[in-house]
Amino acid sequence: MERAGFVYDDRLTRHVYRADHPLRPERLRGVHATLTELAAFDQPNALLLAPRDATRGEIERIHTPDYVEAIMQASREPGLDFSRWGLSAWGDTPPFEGMHEASLLTTGASLVAMEEVTSGRARVAVNYAGGLHHAMPARASGFCIYDDPAIVCALLADRGMKVAYVDIDAHHGDGVQAAFYDTDRVLTISLHQDGRTLFPGTGSADERGTGSGAGYSINVALPPYTDDAAYIRAFDAVVPPLLERYRPDVLVTQQGIDPHFSDPLTHLMVSTHAREHCVRAFRAVPYPWVAMGGGGYDLDAVRRTWSLEYLVMIGAPVPAALHDPDPPAAAGDRRRALDRTADEAVTAALAAAFR
Repeated sequence: MERAGFVYDDRLTRHVYRADHPLRPERLRGVHATLTELAAFDQPNALLLAPRDATRGEIERIHTPDYVEAIMQASREPGLDFSRWGLSAWGDTPPFEGMHEASLLTTGASLVAMEEVTSGRARVAVNYAGGLHHAMPARASGFCIYDDPAIVCALLADRGMKVAYVDIDAHHGDGVQAAFYDTDRVLTISLHQDGRTLFPGTGSADERGTGSGAGYSINVALPPYTDDAAYIRAFDAVVPPLLERYRPDVLVTQQGIDPHFSDPLTHLMVSTHAREHCVRAFRAVPYPWVAMGGGGYDLDAVRRTWSLEYLVMIGAPVPAALHDPDPPAAAGDRRRALDRTADEAVTAALAAAFR
């Protein structure tokens, strides 16, 4: 029986970026509570895992020592000016007391998931507190301080493993792409809302990598209002075929749920049904699988979607109550336009891909 790990501790939910900030780590409590109510953790193949702090050496696999020092200082003295490091009191990523410690734990939780999978103790392990894919080596960005997906992918690659990273957040996984833009050791695939209409403004198909990495950065830029049918059409045309072509040693996924139609910060129209389709596709591949969270700013959509995802991971039934009862679906000319645009995004992504 394939085991599925779920990394959780209430400490992962306690930090607050700012009182009015859209990223609310407390959202994870609802996921854990829902899965507890459904007795998910009582299943024989479910593993509830405790996080640990990442070490400084692990953080510095991606981030510069000066940046880590700045985050440590901002954690102690958040009232100072750290704008050169991407931190701004009223911006996307504000400095806050304890931010370094909270980020060490969040990153360490993803490393626990990685270790559980690479040891063979679990087929998949997920850290829904992680998936902070925008942080750059010396700059915080887009709510992200330490880039735990990039750190996980880098540490796996350091072990000689081929890594496939698939990002299904509404926002382009720019920080992870940047970390591996010139190597074929990590394949990055990102399905996201077109960067011309959403932060971070990147992720066009022509961002395909350089040097030995040419063709190993894959971007599927989807238009606003892409619904389930168009999203699944694009996902199925790109992700399974490229994973089969690349044949990684390990799969790493970022599963932000901000493509959901109720999300207040994005403009995609994806429902829990399309998300279940994607997660079942991840579960079907033969590779060890490390999963992380990401964006998601409608707390009920986060609660229901990430709960059903873990149920898929452990092979348990998904209650109808977790699904959207009446997801949006385009028809007529709108249907044809969305499908055509999805096909164009797929064609451009595949044309840029490695052979």
